[in-house]
Amino acid sequence: MRRHPRRGEAGGPVNGPSRKGAPSRKGAAVGRGIGIGLMYGLWKPRVLGAWRVPAAGPVILAVNHSHNIDGPMLMGTAPRPVHFLIKKEAFIGPLDPFLLSIGQLKVDRETTDRAAVTDALGVLQGGGVLGIFPEGSRGEGDFASLRSGLAYFAVRTGAPIVPVAVLGSTDRRGRLISALPPLRSRVDVVFGDAFDAGDGSGRRTRRAMDDATLRIQKRLTAHLDNARRLTGRRAGLE
Repeated sequence: MRRHPRRGEAGGPVNGPSRKGAPSRKGAAVGRGIGIGLMYGLWKPRVLGAWRVPAAGPVILAVNHSHNIDGPMLMGTAPRPVHFLIKKEAFIGPLDPFLLSIGQLKVDRETTDRAAVTDALGVLQGGGVLGIFPEGSRGEGDFASLRSGLAYFAVRTGAPIVPVAVLGSTDRRGRLISALPPLRSRVDVVFGDAFDAGDGSGRRTRRAMDDATLRIQKRLTAHLDNARRLTGRRAGLE
């Protein structure tokens, strides 16, 4: 079926040209290349289920978050370039222009960041991959508490969600740099089955978003439990 010339792959309207400073698809591809080199050079990622990520079209990767390397690890192991929503506090010094140049999205978590929302929707409407830490910040990485942003992007664009579990990044502290896992240690990245967050009605009311968030949380938690069984890692010892 021929795509409408004024609509994105997710079916959402494309309101004219991308705004200046919008995340670059080429930049994300460069970021993926850097991630591959660093993650496989410093650690030993074991990637399971990457084939479950749709080969084309919009998709959201929902990732648990217990360590600072979880985002870069996914960037280096995902089969497609990823645009991550990253807290603005990480964009400091030379990291600011670097992260922007590799297609990452700066978000202010303390308010409704309209620029970040516009950029994230643009990624999905352009058929790209959006990476989200649905818990909002680094913690236990168990999907126990989700923010509503993931449900909003999924329901608004119709993009499927692929749950991702990163396990092993918090096993032990490195000897050379205690803030990082030991060099050449194994980190497991497990991709789950893609699913739709909406109920099929297309509604975007507060109740619909709350219901979608509950459905998402159930699927993400089930995937995390399955990933732990699959990799032989117990809760609290990833």
